[in-house]
Parts: sequence; structure tokens; C-alpha cells
Amino acid sequence: MNTSPYPHLQQRDAKPVTISDLARMKAEGEKIACLTAYDASFAALEDRAGVDVVLVGDSLGMVVQGASTTVPVTVDDMVYHSRITAAGLDRAFLMTDLPFLSYATKHDALETSRRLMGEGGAQMVKFEGGEIQANTIEHLSMRGVPVCAHIGLQPQLVHKMGGFKVQGRGDAAETMIRDAKLLEESGADMILLECVPSALGAEITANANVPVIGIGAGPDTDGQILVIYDILGLSPGRKPRFVKNYMDGAGTLDEAATNYVAEVKNGSYPGAEHAFS
Repeated sequence: MNTSPYPHLQQRDAKPVTISDLARMKAEGEKIACLTAYDASFAALEDRAGVDVVLVGDSLGMVVQGASTTVPVTVDDMVYHSRITAAGLDRAFLMTDLPFLSYATKHDALETSRRLMGEGGAQMVKFEGGEIQANTIEHLSMRGVPVCAHIGLQPQLVHKMGGFKVQGRGDAAETMIRDAKLLEESGADMILLECVPSALGAEITANANVPVIGIGAGPDTDGQILVIYDILGLSPGRKPRFVKNYMDGAGTLDEAATNYVAEVKNGSYPGAEHAFS
């Protein structure tokens, strides 16, 4: 008997997605559909739509809290939003970001991961950085923490990078290829690749033995992720090139999310107009 006070949030017959399922999807060539969520209602909507991975991103600092960057987001913020997002999920795999400077040392990273998984219900943590994060990933992996390594554009470094810019052009491409392989060898279970040329996204994906999820990384990654507010046309201001508004032509929020999943699965998203060269 379902005793939940929110029965509409439950999908009792759905089999939960696991890390093993994501690895199988890569091996079989099935695209992995991912979206961000920050609360139970949007999480339930995404579950109904068939989203495979839900990310509680520190992007909440911009789209929920109204900041201009992700830098002000705290660990307490992430624990809270992860916990209330987990409450709305039945099938999708839940991944949560480690916020700015909460993983400055491997010991900090372990403690932050403990809170996000223990208090926030996360099944995987994600954090930014290339070679510099190899030891931290190894430290977490050896202690049973599933990790997604985030390379390419790293929003937490916006002030260091001088803005939100495409990464991995020219000589930087070889460095990113090496970083991706090193982070996988260090124990990363998944890689998120943001704002890089399509050809680089394809090469990193082909060389990786773990799933590679793209956002502005071209059509050849193992999966795609977007911010839920972006696909619903809720985010103000100028939109990144890789964003598509799925409310165009959709009658409901559920239809928009379902159409996004379908287009990721059949490969029609992203199109050439969403990619970088």
C-alpha cells in the first residue's frame, strides 16, 4: 500500500537506473538522457518522462537563487536541494554537484560527498577539474564514492577563465584528451564534457570506457544533459547555443520533457545548430 502523502510522485513499477545500467547503455549505443532538477516536483516530472540521470547542479545558484555565477552556492544548499529532489525520484539515477571550494582537498571532498550521499540521497557526486583532481577522484573511488569528472568549461572557474567560453580548441584539445583518460584511470565512473568542439567530444567519447555526457559537446557523446529551466523556456536572458526550448510546440511540461528525452534517445538532439566547431 502506498502511504506517501504525495502519491503522484511515485512510479512504483519502475526499475531504478544504476551505474551498471549506464555502462551497459554506453556499450549498447543507447543514448543517456540527463536533466537537472532542484526539487521533488521537477524530479517527478523528469522520472515520468524517462530521464535516466538527474543532476542536482550547482547551476541552482543561477536559475533558482538568481546569482550571476555558481560560486556562492554552499554545501548546505546542495544537501537541501539534493534531498528534496531525491524525494521525487523512483527510477532516475541521482547525481549531485560538489560546490565551489568544497573539494579543495581530498579530505574536504570526502566529507562533502559523505553529506551529499548520506544526507542528500545522492548516488554519485560530480566536480570540476582535470589532472589536478586525479588524486581526489582516486581517494573517493577507493572509499566507495561514485564520481563524475567534469571537464571542458568549468563554471566554478568563470572568474579565472574570464567568462563562459568554449574550451578545448587548438593545443588545449590534447590536454583535455589526456585529462579525460587520467581521470577515468583514477576511478571516475562517468565524465561530463561541457562546451567543447564536436570533434573533440567524439574523440574523448570514443577513447573512454565510461559514459561521457555532453552539454554543448556535440552529438557523439554517450548522452546529453541540459538545465530543466532552459528546456522549458524559463531562464531569462541570452541562451547558450546548445539550448533548445522544448516548450515550443508542447502543450504541457510533461510533453516538453518527454520530447527532450525522445530526441536525445533518437539522436536528433543536439543538431548542428547546437554544436561548436
